[in-house]
Amino acid sequence: MFLAAIATPLVASSPLLAKEKDAALTSPTPALPAAPVAEMRPHEVTLHGKKLSDPYHWLKDESYPVIDDKDVLDYVKAENAYFDAAMKPHAALVETIFREMKGRIKEADSSVPQKDGDWVYWVEYEEGAEYKKWYRKPASGSGDAILILDEVAMAAGKEYFRLSDVSISPDGKLMAYAVDDNGSERFEVRFKNLMTGEALPDVIPGTLSSLVWTAKNDALLYGLANENWRTDNVRLHKLGTPVAEDKLLYKEPDIGFGVGIGKTAADNYIVIATGDNETSEAYLLPADNPEAKMQLVSARKKGREYSVDEHDGTLYVYTNDEHANFRVATASVKKPDAWKTLIAGSDASYITGLSVFRDYFVIETREKGVDQVDIRKYDAPLTPGRIQFPEATYVAGLGDNPEYHQDKLRLDYESMVTPDTVFDYDLASRKLETLKVQEIPSGYNHDDYVTELVNMPSRDGTPVPVSLVYKKGTPRDGSAPMHLYVYGSYGYRVPPGFSTTRLSLVDRGMIYAIAHVRGGDDLGRAWYLAGKTTERKNTFNDFIDVAKGLIAAKYTSAGKISIEGRSAGGQVMGAVYNQAPELWGAVLAGVPFVDVINTMVDETLPLTPGEWPEWGNPVTDKAAFDYMLSYSPYDNVTAKAYPPMLVSAGLNDPRVTYWEPAKWVAKLRATRTNDAALLLRTNMGAGHAGKSGRWGALREDAEEFAFVLTQLGVEK
Repeated sequence: MFLAAIATPLVASSPLLAKEKDAALTSPTPALPAAPVAEMRPHEVTLHGKKLSDPYHWLKDESYPVIDDKDVLDYVKAENAYFDAAMKPHAALVETIFREMKGRIKEADSSVPQKDGDWVYWVEYEEGAEYKKWYRKPASGSGDAILILDEVAMAAGKEYFRLSDVSISPDGKLMAYAVDDNGSERFEVRFKNLMTGEALPDVIPGTLSSLVWTAKNDALLYGLANENWRTDNVRLHKLGTPVAEDKLLYKEPDIGFGVGIGKTAADNYIVIATGDNETSEAYLLPADNPEAKMQLVSARKKGREYSVDEHDGTLYVYTNDEHANFRVATASVKKPDAWKTLIAGSDASYITGLSVFRDYFVIETREKGVDQVDIRKYDAPLTPGRIQFPEATYVAGLGDNPEYHQDKLRLDYESMVTPDTVFDYDLASRKLETLKVQEIPSGYNHDDYVTELVNMPSRDGTPVPVSLVYKKGTPRDGSAPMHLYVYGSYGYRVPPGFSTTRLSLVDRGMIYAIAHVRGGDDLGRAWYLAGKTTERKNTFNDFIDVAKGLIAAKYTSAGKISIEGRSAGGQVMGAVYNQAPELWGAVLAGVPFVDVINTMVDETLPLTPGEWPEWGNPVTDKAAFDYMLSYSPYDNVTAKAYPPMLVSAGLNDPRVTYWEPAKWVAKLRATRTNDAALLLRTNMGAGHAGKSGRWGALREDAEEFAFVLTQLGVEK
């Protein structure tokens, strides 16, 4: 039993209460209750001859994914109560920030309609609504708008709601969609007759995949999540038949591979793709005969990634087999593994995407960190048709382009100071047409802000790009506070785009910065490879050295920097929290991957086997174990003063399980030598992404920013 109270300290008789430790936010507040402190229960494991003690192992509920251990739940709830008590004196600031953020969002809003077949589709938010409504009308323009999916109604009365894949049958008459109402990311597929509005009786529980219709409109391909929350299969459901009779089309034998489903652009083939973080393999099925024998494109080779599309009997292959920055190759459908280079890989140009259309194909690239979109004709594939965008630095790429034949390309565009913009690019005139610019009802003036792209040297001499945005007039004498954001993992770049939420920091005189550290693919694939497995520490070093460089350049000062990272970016938070605590004034660690060793040796966890190529396999590789142990945030907590930190978690999170942040906070409470604010907020009915809905998620953002502002003393 775990007893907690907010008005009085936790009672000493609680079996989980090892000691009492007061904590207080740095701004003046009423006295807080004692912080929850978890009991230390002996637990040891031996790996590669090294004995590891983990006294907080008990916080992992052994019945997971069912979480019903009373001691565990009592502890997590006590941490939530402590969070509430610590933030209560700042409720007015939270409300002010929330209203600011909400005021920048157009409540009654809609997407730009887009034609797909005989219909035009769009989504709308109604005034005050948390969730969307989905509409369509005839492309002929002769009919009224028809509501085809109502998220508002489906989410009513639920603490959490997420709509995943929405898939319309090729003839436009049927719809399949997937929902999750607890954050566990195990989706239930439902069907609807769009001509009558009738909900069909077919229901498929426990899915984790895209939903792909066959050409005959009578069957759907999908994948189930297995007991370890991995998609290792593809199944065929024929409408009107029992789900138990669904045919297994593919079963992946490698526990580290995940399976996905898609279609080629012309809808001729269904693509079954399988792979992990560094290796892939694809098969083709005729879309009109999904029970035919699958055609292997090319057998998996460790370290080689590829994807395929098809145009007039020719496969277009996007692969990194000859160059880390990928190339485009072609092959006949009849000889799918005989690849011939069409566009060679290049050190200067990182190919990030390939899209095939009837009359042309599109290459998306990144050069010196800036996005480029090239349109290529089939009869002149080496002649660039680059789209020119209005700013020097920006984020741009293909938007919603559902049809095989399109005379105009839908594009998404933004920058650090330019709100989200939707363009159509006319291929005949080669001109951009602005269809929509994100509205900010409370007002926004582009000219009030400054954005910069600067480089800061890492300790090995590598220049690391940093995107900055701040209000004009912000001092450059080291007095300005700064919020520094990072991800730096899986080859994902944090795009230097627009955000209305961060204006609540910037408008209070803070500089907002994004560190484009190694581990992301900001400067190409090699940039990613230089931050994974045995090069992982480059990511942490880059981040610390970026902060030091910004301090030396008088953008800010040590102790005036708040930092933020989520998931794998939360691992960066944990590492730099241990390594350079003197630099940080406040830390936001969202669903942080911090218990690296214990997670990566447990192959029953959802993501572990597929993550070994990313981090290393500490089970079989002693060198990988030693390296990971040397930086694992949980394993490197020591007795010293740590800066204020707010940690968030999701009880139903299948990606970073709730016990990782819970154990980390417990160990920090017991080990650190100071009493700076240390808060843990666990969503009891959500998962990796936090609360669902527009306003629930926004209020969490407001809480986090209020924590940052109070810790840095920026409350104006």
